[in-house]
Amino acid sequence: SAKIGRSVHIGPHCIVGANVKMGDECQLLGNNTICADVVIGDRCIIHPGAVVGSDGFGLANDNGIWVKIAQLGSVRTGNDVEIGANTTIDRGAIGDTVIEDGVKLDNMVQISHNVEIGAHSALAGCSGIAGSGKVGKRCILGGGAGVQGHLQLGDDVVVSGMTKVTRSFADSGSYT
Repeated sequence: SAKIGRSVHIGPHCIVGANVKMGDECQLLGNNTICADVVIGDRCIIHPGAVVGSDGFGLANDNGIWVKIAQLGSVRTGNDVEIGANTTIDRGAIGDTVIEDGVKLDNMVQISHNVEIGAHSALAGCSGIAGSGKVGKRCILGGGAGVQGHLQLGDDVVVSGMTKVTRSFADSGSYT
């Protein structure tokens, strides 16, 4: 039941789940997993080992026992998105995780459930955004930068490498 666009290249050992919608001219370079119900835009490049649409860290502690919470959302990417090797983008818990047009994710980036990344933002290797974070348009996160959950970065925000973001920043500028 997956719908694959025109001129799509699916490399070796890729898994495309049920109800996936993939646009035209995409490239899955190998060993990728695109989980059920994910929507991928046109001209996206997904490097080896990436996983798009796996469950997020949806757990609740019930008297000392971790109980799994169903992850009912999905992942939607815009057009011209590039996803680096061994990057993981978790499906949303209820709504979708959204990666807008032109976003570039380097290798080993972690995008948690319900995150939204604005158009033409770029995240360097080993950076990560915790659940329900929002990143504006044209933002840059340096290598190893981390954004705590439920925070918001406005448009044109630059976060230096290895920086831990512990509060929201509405104004554009560089933060370290």
